Amino acid sequence: MSNILMLGGTTEASALAMLLAARGCAAVLSYAGRVASPKAQPIPVRVGGFGGIDGLVDYLRDHGVTHLVDATHPFAARMSANAVAAAARAGVAHIALTRPAWVPVVGDRWTRVADIDGAVTALAGPARRVMLALGRMHVNAFAVQPQHDYLLRFVDRPDREPAPPRHHLVVDRGPFDVTGDRQLLEAHAIDVVVCKNAGGTGASAKLDAARALGLPVIMIDRPVMPSRLEVHAAEDVLRWIDHGADLGV
Repeated sequence: MSNILMLGGTTEASALAMLLAARGCAAVLSYAGRVASPKAQPIPVRVGGFGGIDGLVDYLRDHGVTHLVDATHPFAARMSANAVAAAARAGVAHIALTRPAWVPVVGDRWTRVADIDGAVTALAGPARRVMLALGRMHVNAFAVQPQHDYLLRFVDRPDREPAPPRHHLVVDRGPFDVTGDRQLLEAHAIDVVVCKNAGGTGASAKLDAARALGLPVIMIDRPVMPSRLEVHAAEDVLRWIDHGADLGV
């Protein structure tokens, strides 16, 4: 009998939760707690961290978890690394449900950078109108480039005012479409878009809109992850749970 812990917060995690609930699987979805009002789920939910690798190992053992599914955001590097290490220590089967990374296509004007600091540095120069499509965690780093007018789009209204002195905040929850994102970019006369390579389709509308408008994009590459088994579809996770050997685990 499988007992599944899923580390979630993504669209993919919600899709897998629906499939697990339909099957009647014993499963818990764990949120990091960064979103004030997470989406309701059809399986039990826990919110909050585990206390590092040791805490996650304890949770896996104490709750008799048999399968650990990492369906966190592609940039949740620390949590993903902890999941790999904790699963190995606890002897629990582990898989990552993640989105394929975006790749540039004809018409894209990408400047690729390694991290947030690289994106901040890439904005050096004259004042521009910049859309920071990053969520709220890293926005304050851009206060060191105060010459720009920043457009911010958050899922929740922040408790504190974002640090960039010249900004406009939009509170909205995706998925977004190309028409809406193009209208947003045009309404704010955006000159450049800054985003992480989150991948998948749910957050790609801004890239399609930027391409249509001929706008440059500063694209932050994904962090390097430890070696792990990865799939891109919730159905593949079910197949892994049923027939893990078929996927090479």
